Amino acid sequence: MTFRKKLAAALAGLGLCAGLAACDRTDERVDRLEDIGRGVMDQLGGGDGTGGGANRMESAPVTARALAGKIMESSPIQAGPSAQQKFVVGSIVAKPRSLPEPASPVRSMDAPTMADYDAYVAGEDSDALIVVPSDDEMEALEETEAGTRTVEEAPQRLQQAMRSRRTITIDPKSRDLSQSGSMVAREVLKDSRPALKSAPQRTLSLPETMERAAPAPAPPEMVELQAPLPAKSAERRLMMRQDAMSAQVNAESRMIETAQRYGLAANIQRSRSGQMVIEIGSRATKPTRYEGDGAAEGVPWIVSDDDRECPENPTEAQLQADPQLATVCVIQELKNSGDFEYVEKDWVYHHQFVRRPKNEGPVTASSITPNDPLWQLQWNFLGQGSGEGKAPGGAGFVDFWTSQATQGSDEVVVAVVDTGLEMSHPDIKDSPNLAPGWDMVTDIGMANDGDSRDSDPNDPGDECPEDFVFENTYHGTHVAGTVGASVTNNANGVAGGAWNVKIVPVRALGKCGGRLSDINDAIRWAGGLIPEYDELGNEIWNDNPADIINLSIGIFRFCPASMQDAIDEVVERGVVVVAAAGNDKVSTQFYAPGGCNNVLSVAAGDARGIMAPYSNYGAEVDLMAPGGDLTRDDNGDGRPDGILSTKTAHDCIDPVTNESIEDCFYAYEQGTSMAAPHVSAALALIKSKRPELQGTSLSDVLLAALTPRSQEQCSGPCVQYPGAEPVEGSPDLCKRPCGSGLLNLSNINLDD
Repeated sequence: MTFRKKLAAALAGLGLCAGLAACDRTDERVDRLEDIGRGVMDQLGGGDGTGGGANRMESAPVTARALAGKIMESSPIQAGPSAQQKFVVGSIVAKPRSLPEPASPVRSMDAPTMADYDAYVAGEDSDALIVVPSDDEMEALEETEAGTRTVEEAPQRLQQAMRSRRTITIDPKSRDLSQSGSMVAREVLKDSRPALKSAPQRTLSLPETMERAAPAPAPPEMVELQAPLPAKSAERRLMMRQDAMSAQVNAESRMIETAQRYGLAANIQRSRSGQMVIEIGSRATKPTRYEGDGAAEGVPWIVSDDDRECPENPTEAQLQADPQLATVCVIQELKNSGDFEYVEKDWVYHHQFVRRPKNEGPVTASSITPNDPLWQLQWNFLGQGSGEGKAPGGAGFVDFWTSQATQGSDEVVVAVVDTGLEMSHPDIKDSPNLAPGWDMVTDIGMANDGDSRDSDPNDPGDECPEDFVFENTYHGTHVAGTVGASVTNNANGVAGGAWNVKIVPVRALGKCGGRLSDINDAIRWAGGLIPEYDELGNEIWNDNPADIINLSIGIFRFCPASMQDAIDEVVERGVVVVAAAGNDKVSTQFYAPGGCNNVLSVAAGDARGIMAPYSNYGAEVDLMAPGGDLTRDDNGDGRPDGILSTKTAHDCIDPVTNESIEDCFYAYEQGTSMAAPHVSAALALIKSKRPELQGTSLSDVLLAALTPRSQEQCSGPCVQYPGAEPVEGSPDLCKRPCGSGLLNLSNINLDD
């Protein structure tokens, strides 16, 4: 069949000829779409529009076509979490109760008045770091310069911890715990901030009791006037009210009192979003250092959760000797105070590749000699169906690119909160699709790049053998490549789902995972709600606030309250949050963020359009999208039915010569991590065509076009999914609800 006939048949199948008048214009429309479609085929296949991309592949450099990925031997599926739940010892995430909602400058500061300045807090005041040294540290301070107290003589943590934020040091000896229920009197040792080029130095005076007034805002003459922000940016920037600041200061006093009760050092990060992070004990002494089991003094920073409880009336000596117990007890005491909306451990999240422990079974290579372009190995972007150019489990991207005459718009922004991005990747480094991102990983060791938070979202690697990560995964690069971070139409490697959208990489996961508190900040920064800070203390906002945020991350537990809080805030401002459902073969309700409210939770399907065996399932799942299965080759192309995308990999192959290549830049992976970016890319394409859509109005268009799945396409053997409901009449099969259907862009027509 000729290209023109194929295209005309496809258009007829989509119902574009509706009514006699429309049928009269069919030839004209086919002519127009033929040119578009041929261009799409040329860009993807590098041929003449007839699918002849093999010549392009053969003429491309080996680095532009070599790939990694072998068909894996199937192994028994075990239900339950693939990684233990871990948390950061001494780090606690909390939010004061009844905290007034922040306001945006669009609503509150269009025409600033003195009353406005009285009602709102300057940004640098709302994001301060409160430091309470331990008694030993105070003694060291008092011995310097004949008793003169200076922050400069304090331990290294006062210099490193959130070094670009305002730091206020409190005298830990200024306490009176004899009166039941009283707050702690606080003496300010030093209020330090980086000297800004254009702003005068101001100090924050903290009154002696918790009933003090909130810090005074900058008077009008000190406020630096800036050019108006685009509405999209301004609407998502929050300002902290004075009463909200007072609530945080009161919460700080409760935290300080609790830490001092047991002689623990503490630092408290205050944020205008309302989230607060308190780090206590040894954790507070070195807040920007990650240590594993070989940590100094035998204290690991990241440990598995053992559900321990705080004993009745713990002693100061007990908690100082056991940082994990101290974490549990401080959380319990803060909860019991009634002053907080939530108080929880700083959980460690992981990306959602399907991990395979080294001893799980052999991996065998498939004997293949493909000679067509790499995009032809990307079954996930094909239209659903059988035959040439189709895949039963495809998501219909090619049909959308052709029929809707768009491959994306740089006015649409997708933020990828993940492990960062390989900025030197040959298919990414010159990509016009990249926008400035941020590195949100606080711990220096976990960050693995020699420093804490900064403006560089580059992924330096995340090898972590204790979590079965035996080499760097470059997970965020693979995810972002599927969305569209890689350059399409450059004769190299792979295609992305949305070629021309803007990608904002936000690094929140590093070596051995990422902290809940960092991820929450990453979500808010990606949505344009809070700033970060450069080394001079200048606020750095995301000037490309996300329309869509992709979270291909997860932890096996119910959605933490602080994460739900962050998600709710960005969703309220029109952002669609897309989350991987998880790879633990259990109900997604036990998983976060896939089980959180206000997210599009995405399960994974294989090339047949059947739910992948590793995928989570349940009522919380909204839809299924291609996630791949490396143990199958149902399309018969000689390659595993994984998702092919960008990432540096090893043990590769040249698909033209079938020769082994040590390193390459493209690889197959599988997981709900791979399914989620398909949905993010699809949403970005729809918004590119209909920019007025946002939030639920955007996601509803996508959800209305899903291909329904039968019960059989989502069920599985009950022995592999304990706890799942058996299928009526088939007691050996159990239901695995997979949402409303399979992602299918072929069903979407936005021309009307």
